[in-house]
Amino acid sequence: MTTFARMATAGLLSLAALATPAQAGSVTQPGETVGLAVGAPLPEGAYFVNTADWGCRNTSPESTCVGVTIPVLAWATPVFMFGGRIQLLTALPLIEVNVDNGPSTSGFYNPWFAAQIAWDLGNGFGFSYLAGFYLGVNTGVAFDSTSFNQRFAVSYTADGWNLTANAIWGIQAQGVTDTINPNFLNVDLTATKKFGKFEIGPVAYYSTDLNNPTAYYQKQSQFAVGGLVGYDFGPVIMQAYLTTDVYQQNYGGNDTRVWGRVIIPLWNPPPTQTAMLHK
Repeated sequence: MTTFARMATAGLLSLAALATPAQAGSVTQPGETVGLAVGAPLPEGAYFVNTADWGCRNTSPESTCVGVTIPVLAWATPVFMFGGRIQLLTALPLIEVNVDNGPSTSGFYNPWFAAQIAWDLGNGFGFSYLAGFYLGVNTGVAFDSTSFNQRFAVSYTADGWNLTANAIWGIQAQGVTDTINPNFLNVDLTATKKFGKFEIGPVAYYSTDLNNPTAYYQKQSQFAVGGLVGYDFGPVIMQAYLTTDVYQQNYGGNDTRVWGRVIIPLWNPPPTQTAMLHK
C-alpha cells in the first residue's frame, strides 16, 4: 500500500459525546472509530484527522440533536517497543446541542491525550493497545470528571479489506460531579472493502454503561448499524457513513446520525536510500 492508502485503513481519532445529567452515556462517542483499521500501525509520520457528525434522537415530546467536530493530531513515531510502533494522539473536540429546534448550546468538549502501541502481526493482521485520558472540564457540554480510556483493537487489512473490532473501556475518576459520570464500554465494528479508489461496506457499534453512579440513574445502552463509503483522492482521503439505532435502552428514543471524515497526512519521512535503490 501507499502511505496515503494505508492511512485510510489505519487511521486514529477520538470523538466526543453529549454529557448532561439526564443523558450521560459514554465519554467516547459510540461509533467514533468506525471505518478506521485502528488495530494496524500507521506508517511513520504526522497526520491530521477530522471527524464531524450530526444527528437527532427521536425523544418525546422533544427531539434532541447533537453535532460534534473532532480535530485530531496523530504522530506515528519511529520508536518501537516489544515490536510495536509507538503512536501519540491528542484532540480538542467541539460539541453543539439543540433541543426541539430551540436555542443551541455549544462549547469545548473534554480534551483527549493518548499513547498507543500497534503491532503488525503479518498476513494482514494487526493489534493495538491504547491508554489515555479525557481531562475533566466544566463547559456545560462536557463531563466534569477526568476519565481513563483504554482501547483494544484487532484489524485485518489484506486484499483491500478493513475488518476491525475496537473495544473502548472508560473509567471515571468521579462518579458524580456537576454531571453523572458512568463507566462505559463501546465496541465499534467495520467490514469494508476497497474497489480501486472507492471503499464501501457495513458498519455498526454498541455502547453500554457499566455502573450506576447514583441510585436514580438508569444505565443506558444502544446498538446501531449503517453503511460507509469512502474515496482516496491521493494525499487526502474522505469517508462518509450513516448510522441509526436498532436498539436502545433508557435513551428515550433512537438516534440517526450522519458522519463525515477527512484524513490528511501532514508529514512522512523521505524514503531511505536503500529503499529507493530497491524500487
